[in-house]
Amino acid sequence: MLTHKGTQTLSTARLTLRRFTVEDADAMYQNWANDERVTRFLTWQPHQSAEQTRQLLTLWCSEYEKLDSYNWAIEFDKKIIGNISVVRCEDCSEVAHLGYCMGFDYWGKGIMTEAVCAVIDYLFKEIGFHRITICHAVKNPASGKVAKKCGLTLEGTRRECFKSFDGEFLDICDYGILRQEWEK
Repeated sequence: MLTHKGTQTLSTARLTLRRFTVEDADAMYQNWANDERVTRFLTWQPHQSAEQTRQLLTLWCSEYEKLDSYNWAIEFDKKIIGNISVVRCEDCSEVAHLGYCMGFDYWGKGIMTEAVCAVIDYLFKEIGFHRITICHAVKNPASGKVAKKCGLTLEGTRRECFKSFDGEFLDICDYGILRQEWEK
């Protein structure tokens, strides 16, 4: 059984994972939301303005009232550089599906791995999930490296099952970790 607690502040050696505020819009827009390199394999197009980002954050912030809403801003060196969230939650099966993105300037530094590990720990330990999954486009292998480093197992590849914002059908790799694997 799950005990939803919502998006709580999490801290790691280098990061603070916290709730977004509408005041984060300029930083989010500048650091990743306007960058095609970041959004290339996502469902949404790069934002055209900080105002568009502000509107999205207004929606996201209103979702924090729900205890089953999990959406963290990744703060590094006192800057907002990305986000990680439970993009889908299946209460009846106790499964959380994670999604994440981060500014290009911060890729390859182990930051996302650190953030994902912290969120996985929180979701298993505090919320009680049985299973956590991550999926990524085959053309984005760096995301798969994050999943592997966090202990997830590649479970398969779905062919052309995801349509990116620019209309390309992408193959998707599915990773998962079970509570008993995490406990080891």
